[in-house]
Amino acid sequence: MELVFVALAALLAGFIDAIVGGGGLVSLPALFTAYPQAPAATVLGTNKGMAVWGTAWAAGQFARRVRLPWRRLGLAMGVALAASSLGAWAVTHVSSALLRQALPWVLGVLLIYTLANKHLGRTHAPRWAPRQETAWLALIAALVGFYDGFFGPGTGSLFVFAMVRLLGWDFLHASAGAKLLNSATNVAALALFTSQGHVWWQVAAVLAVANVVGSLLGTRLALARGAGFVRIVFLLVVSALIARSAWQAIHFHP
Repeated sequence: MELVFVALAALLAGFIDAIVGGGGLVSLPALFTAYPQAPAATVLGTNKGMAVWGTAWAAGQFARRVRLPWRRLGLAMGVALAASSLGAWAVTHVSSALLRQALPWVLGVLLIYTLANKHLGRTHAPRWAPRQETAWLALIAALVGFYDGFFGPGTGSLFVFAMVRLLGWDFLHASAGAKLLNSATNVAALALFTSQGHVWWQVAAVLAVANVVGSLLGTRLALARGAGFVRIVFLLVVSALIARSAWQAIHFHP
């Protein structure tokens, strides 16, 4: 029965994640509820073992329909993978408590800025020449990739916002690019959890199928509805992330 419950959560998580990121809002609480005795690292590792497939599937679907700067994004994916690995190593030596406290405020600033700029991300108008865009993508990949390895919640939404605000991409292109970079950070995190034996592969395999189905549905809806729809979902997901991270920060006891 627990597996059915978390599979349905994985499907919904894939749907949300495919549009704008933030599927962990659904899948992680479901896993912790279904398996309360499991170590936190095992729950996180199993979640990554599921999410990596849904994110990769969404990236592939977006790539077929959205024109992207593949060479520049390929370099950024390498940076994101390395940065995520470094972040995962750092969290074993430094507490993430301060970041946990700061996250609701950071997300709040992103939400207010997006709401205040009603035309932000509605039009795809890259503002940099290829060389400069490569540098910006590498910087985004390094900072958000490190964050994903070190802490993680809201990684997809941070990638999307950074690409919209710093690169001039619309929400649809930013969501597509975010999937590629998030795929790299997921692979890095999954490799770490796997090396430490913190993945229940028999559970992750079932959840991965459900997650891919949700990802397929979410991707098709995002492509059909366009940047304006993705922007709305972005605002909803960031609002939910603020509420969740604020609650966790208040109740966190290091």
